[in-house]
Amino acid sequence: MVPQGRTAGAGLARFNTVPREDVEAALLTCCGCGRWAQRIAAHRPYPDLGSLLAASDEACYDLTPAEVNEALARESVSPRPLAGARGPGTLAAHTALRAAHAEYERRFRHVFVICLDDYREDEQLDQVLCALRSRLANDVDEERVVTAEELRRLIRGRLTRLAAPAHP
Repeated sequence: MVPQGRTAGAGLARFNTVPREDVEAALLTCCGCGRWAQRIAAHRPYPDLGSLLAASDEACYDLTPAEVNEALARESVSPRPLAGARGPGTLAAHTALRAAHAEYERRFRHVFVICLDDYREDEQLDQVLCALRSRLANDVDEERVVTAEELRRLIRGRLTRLAAPAHP
């Protein structure tokens, strides 16, 4: 999901210079926690992407359980079909995916999050189904740690896209 906003794709220089309220709004598309967005915006300017991502990681590690819940509440609550999932068995796989998402939300009381940045489109459905199956076996505390890490990874990818230079 590429964040939309005035700074989307505008590069790090633009990210560093747009008004604070604009960058905070764009940051909320990366992570739905208000304190996280305020913290990242307040520490501008960032000399490079690595510094921005390091600041994000630090802010993610400092999120309280309530702030993780705030961020999770802003994540999509309805799983969307994965773009690369086509061919025989896709309908059945998506039916299984919806059922697994529902079971996950019932068990853990929040949406399932997973970062798929390292997978090709044609691998994503299998990865989500496998991760759901595996993570449903976690206890609540263990899953909370995994969820926070996946959320941090999602945020890194979103920030990277947010701060990417615009392509002509």
